[in-house]
Amino acid sequence: MLKRFVQLFFIITGGTLGVFFIPELIQLLNLQDVAFLEKPYVDAILGAILFFLVTFWIVDYIVELIRRVEEALLKAPVTDVLFGSLGLILGLIVAYLVGAFLGRIQLQVVSTILPIFLSILLGYLGFQVGFKKRDELVSVFSMPARIGKKKGQEEETDNEESLKSLKILDTSVIIDGRIADICQTGFLDGTIVIPRFVLEELQHIADSSDVLKRNRGRRGLDILNRIQKELAMKVEIYEGDFEDIQEVDSKLVKLAKLTSGLVVTNDFNLNKVCELQNVGVLNINDLANAVKPIVLPGEEMNVLVIKDGKEHNQGIAYLDDGTMIVVEEGRNYIGKQIDVLVTSVLQTSAGRMIFAKPKLLEKAL
Repeated sequence: MLKRFVQLFFIITGGTLGVFFIPELIQLLNLQDVAFLEKPYVDAILGAILFFLVTFWIVDYIVELIRRVEEALLKAPVTDVLFGSLGLILGLIVAYLVGAFLGRIQLQVVSTILPIFLSILLGYLGFQVGFKKRDELVSVFSMPARIGKKKGQEEETDNEESLKSLKILDTSVIIDGRIADICQTGFLDGTIVIPRFVLEELQHIADSSDVLKRNRGRRGLDILNRIQKELAMKVEIYEGDFEDIQEVDSKLVKLAKLTSGLVVTNDFNLNKVCELQNVGVLNINDLANAVKPIVLPGEEMNVLVIKDGKEHNQGIAYLDDGTMIVVEEGRNYIGKQIDVLVTSVLQTSAGRMIFAKPKLLEKAL
């Protein structure tokens, strides 16, 4: 059907061009003596026949090109097609206005050929700008108007926006799994956003040949399934992508900037990048550290030293919640349950670390 439609288009185009250009061709070939060639319908038929013959060589290529364009458009997100089309329309409107001005110039090249070139160029540029700037345009159109509001209304709007703010999940926090429990307890509000490129990275990890990576990827997919089906929070899949950016973390930061959302992560490096670029970030390790029991210097605790530390004569122990305790002069107590005194506490976004020394050593001193 598509092939027949293309052939019909070529026949109509050939007939139209034949009416305008075959008479000139006849004059060029000095065939004015042939009477029937001077009739317009004969010119249209000749042009249609010529273009129909041409279709036998190029119709298959045109049909294949149309099908490829159709498949690409069907795979593309709606926002990409919409803003690309809007950009194309604006580009053609500008080209039409410029062409109307150039049509007044009494020069065939300028008034005929140049408008066609401008239409192609500006249409292409308009499509590219609309397509590549779609995320920024979406953020501009979704920005609430605050002009003319009183102070109380502005504060109310700010509160509503804070309640509806977007929480963008990264790959590490999904695989970690604690995000589902946090959402279930109600400590996170607003809308959970899962970008398509994060899903693709999770799927790539789940398909890995490495058993550990494969298990981590499948765990992440199970966590997403739980969040989407079991929890009451609103979950949205962001279909867009940033083709000019390769790293997933950089894409997350870009998306958070465009949507004024918050990145939810437990990645220490991503946390720092977000802070440097003034992007809001929620680190669940910070939340976990905040709810841990406070340990003060001078407190006593009973720990099991399980291995030696990096420095000389250090021993390493762990609390039940996974907090690491560095025991000075604790290497000789590996495998033993001992009482220690806390000397200092180091707390960062990567976790909490407690420094202590054996109580027996303190008594000896």
